[in-house]
Amino acid sequence: MDEAEKQSKSTRYDRYKEEVCEDIAEIIQQYGCQPILFVGSGLSKRYLGAPSWDELLAQLAALCPSIEKGLGYYRQAFKTSPRIGEEFARIYQEWAWGSGNNEFPKDLFAEDASSQVYLKYKIASIIENVAAHGSPLPKDDKHSDEVAALKKIKPHSIITTNYDQMLERIFPDFEPIIGQQALKSQALAVSEIFKIHGCVSDFASIVVTESDYTNFLRKKKFLSAKLLTFFNEHPLLFVGYSASDPNIKSILSDIDEALPEKGGIVPNVYILQWNQSITPESYPPKDKILPTEEDRSIRVKLIESDDFTWVFDAFGANPALTNVSPRLLRALAARSYHLIRHDIPRMPAHIDFQILKSSVANGNSFAKLFGVAVIDDYSAASVTHPLSATELGIQLGGTSWHTANALIEKLTATYGVNIKASDNRYHRKEKVNKTEYHKYSAEALEILKKFQAGETIELQINGATP
Repeated sequence: MDEAEKQSKSTRYDRYKEEVCEDIAEIIQQYGCQPILFVGSGLSKRYLGAPSWDELLAQLAALCPSIEKGLGYYRQAFKTSPRIGEEFARIYQEWAWGSGNNEFPKDLFAEDASSQVYLKYKIASIIENVAAHGSPLPKDDKHSDEVAALKKIKPHSIITTNYDQMLERIFPDFEPIIGQQALKSQALAVSEIFKIHGCVSDFASIVVTESDYTNFLRKKKFLSAKLLTFFNEHPLLFVGYSASDPNIKSILSDIDEALPEKGGIVPNVYILQWNQSITPESYPPKDKILPTEEDRSIRVKLIESDDFTWVFDAFGANPALTNVSPRLLRALAARSYHLIRHDIPRMPAHIDFQILKSSVANGNSFAKLFGVAVIDDYSAASVTHPLSATELGIQLGGTSWHTANALIEKLTATYGVNIKASDNRYHRKEKVNKTEYHKYSAEALEILKKFQAGETIELQINGATP
């Protein structure tokens, strides 16, 4: 089946997926680094069956006999989940010091223990019980392909508001940084999971009550500085959050503050949302305006799917880190950071500055300083064939890849040669994981412009003139 036949059989959603994958490939190539993942509770619910906010509160209410009214009453009286959490923490403390005494470890009754530790202990117990019955890499589960594709992304780092340890199991070589530790971590963080709302492994760190959130927001400016560094240097993918999630509003508000121009789409921020209503003829919107704090808004890229596998494949398509150990990367970054910040200024070691000077002259020599050989055919191909189908279509006066594709089909019908049928001076096809990318050279643009203008052209495919 040739390219024209494939196009005629493709559905609207197939074309949507192709355009989204092309856009992701362009952004990853432009930034030249791995993405940052922001992971919300929706992903833990999808893979582990972990509870949502409301489900967690309902379970907490059922476990404590001192919570006598239904959750609806607390919704009416306290409005927000953190305020309900504050009230539940108060009730749990009274229960723990009364009839519920045997429900909690004895060390939680020390005078210096937090009054909210009883609620957080039960939250950790609920989530650990759920996680004990789940697996991040199920062999026969319907989400096994998704989780395997997620692993292959090899993100620079992960930021999550989840309490569970699912991400540590999916990315075993990543280092968890829990709660306030995130504020003290090194600036060159790599292969780390920032658990900014705490973790069940340290249940006292869990952010769940109104006072927790107040304390978190008071110290948030330090975290915001780290997030803005990530935003400036990496593609960002939000997954497991709804558009109305207060956590996503807060993070996007920080990003919005740093934008030099307001109103335009933020090119490197993607939100992946599950849509169970996707059909072969669906063509979802590719951007979304989201409200942030103080009645502002921000426009980001939106991806909708009922299967995340192809999206994760697209973000994992850059093979740059295929065989690199995250532990090695983290150790290398940490040692380099310590060398620059401490060893060189204090001169505790003999340093050959001539070697350093010659080694930082270019990327290859710098890599060799650390014993790293640079093999970059992927980037070389991007130099010779820099244009995606979408970019080619825009250069030809259109608004998407359709313009370029229609012109190539017409060229094929006229000259009997399909430039997309092989890798050649005009076209190159890259297949990474399960995703194919079509890239075009400046020569292809020149040829198509002449053909578009009705001029006679001469095609040369692999040295031969058809």
